[in-house]
This record gives sequence, structure tokens and C-alpha cells, in this order.
Amino acid sequence: MLSIYILTYNEAIDIAACIESAMLSDDIIVVDSCSSDRTQEIARKYPVRVFEHPFESHGKQRTWMLESIRPKYEWVYILEADERMTPELFQECVEASKNPEYIAYYVAERVMFMGQWIRRSTQYPRYQLRLFQHGKVWFSDYGHTEREVCDGPTSFLKETYPHYTCSKGLTRWIEKHNRYSTDEARETIYQLESGTIDWQQLFMGKTEVERRRALKDLSLRTPLRPVIRFFYMYFVLGGFLDGQPGLAWCTLQAFYEYLILLKVWEMKSSPPQQSEVIAEANRK
Repeated sequence: MLSIYILTYNEAIDIAACIESAMLSDDIIVVDSCSSDRTQEIARKYPVRVFEHPFESHGKQRTWMLESIRPKYEWVYILEADERMTPELFQECVEASKNPEYIAYYVAERVMFMGQWIRRSTQYPRYQLRLFQHGKVWFSDYGHTEREVCDGPTSFLKETYPHYTCSKGLTRWIEKHNRYSTDEARETIYQLESGTIDWQQLFMGKTEVERRRALKDLSLRTPLRPVIRFFYMYFVLGGFLDGQPGLAWCTLQAFYEYLILLKVWEMKSSPPQQSEVIAEANRK
């Protein structure tokens, strides 16, 4: 058996379905970032533990969660509110947790958008670390998201999880990615000033995760990033085969890249103090 952490913030639309999908476990822990909607109220209707902690960043929220809330079981799974656990994935997680060779596992997401699985332009299989032995994995910040630090060998699961990335509507997606783009702009400036490209990982990385992260570092230094990303996703990866949802998805991702570039320009062009004020306003 394993414990399941669910991270939330204003997830009243998704939280019930997420919890119900996770009830294959008898230890579900909801960690809410001080939602202003009915997220906590809905969650408390289920046999779960609910905790509240102010959000600082994705990495810090996960670190606080793992250090402060003791799970019932040795192995844990992190679930976002717009993701779902499936019976097949849960069973594979249980079996994987019995293998003493690994301390963590990556799981591929299936991005669900406009009522269908966007398989091609989302770089499927795109892996995220989800299942791990408690006390063996920590998280640090990277851009708007986080990166894991693992104290031991890792592997990959075959089953996937659905990710309803736009379940709360396009307006919420745009608002959320406006906030994300601020952190991505900061990370872009930092990487351009002090980071490097790991060419060995880019061409000879053993896993999709290693190659994708090296490609991200390269893309930060590529001119015309939004145009190149659209061309790569829509034509090279075959997003055009996903129909109208594929076109919409690729357009949104190119828009997101352009928004990051605009904020990089804004931060670099503004005096330091004004830049901080702008970044704080964009996060709200």
C-alpha cells in the first residue's frame, strides 16, 4: 500500500474527482495552499487528512509537505488536483514499491485538452517523478515548477496518468500561465547569466528526463523561441494530427513562450527595484 499526497489551490472544480480516483489508498493527504474557494470544504467531506500551508513555491511546498506531514506508509505518490489516479497505475505503484532496487519512479502524463488526449505535440511520453520512498526524495525550485533530488536509483513505470490541464477553462489557464511566466522569466535570466548546456545529456542522455532538461537549457538560448516551439510541436512532433485541439494547444504553448520573452525583456530593462515590483504584481 502507499500514501497519496494531493496538492491544491482553488481546486473546487477538480478536487472531488481527484480524491475519488485516489481512494484506492486508505491514506490520502490534501495539502492546500490557503484556497479562497470551497476546496477544503469539499475535501473534508471525504475520509482524508486536510492541511493548510501558505504557498511560497512549488519546491518549498513539497518540501514542507514531506517534512511536516508524516504519511501512513513508507511509499508515497504525489497527485495534483487536475490529475487522476487510475486502478492500473495504482496497482503498478504497489508492485513497484516492493522492489528494493529503486527509491523512486517516474510516470508519464497523458495531457487531456478540449475533450481528448493530446498525444503528439505534448512530447509523450513526458515523465514526472510521482512515486517514491518517503525520506529519499526532496524538491528544489526551477522556474515556475520544481526539480527532484533523489537519494538513490530511479526507474520508470509503464502505466500513465491523465492530466486535465484545462479543466477549469481557458481563462484560468491563461491566468495561471501568466503567473508561471514570471518565474520562468527569472529562471531564464539566471540560466543565461550562469547556466550552461549539458551537450552530453542532450544527445546521449539515458532517459527522457535527462534529454528534455538539456533541451530546455538549449531552448532558452535559441532565437525566435515561440516560432520554433510552434513549428517543432505542430509539424515535427505531429501536433497537426491531433486536429483542432492540437492546433490550439501548440498556439497556447507558443504564446506562453512569447510571454516569457516579454517578461525577460521587461525585467532586464527596468531598474532592479522596479523589476521586483513588476514581478510581484505578475504573480498575483
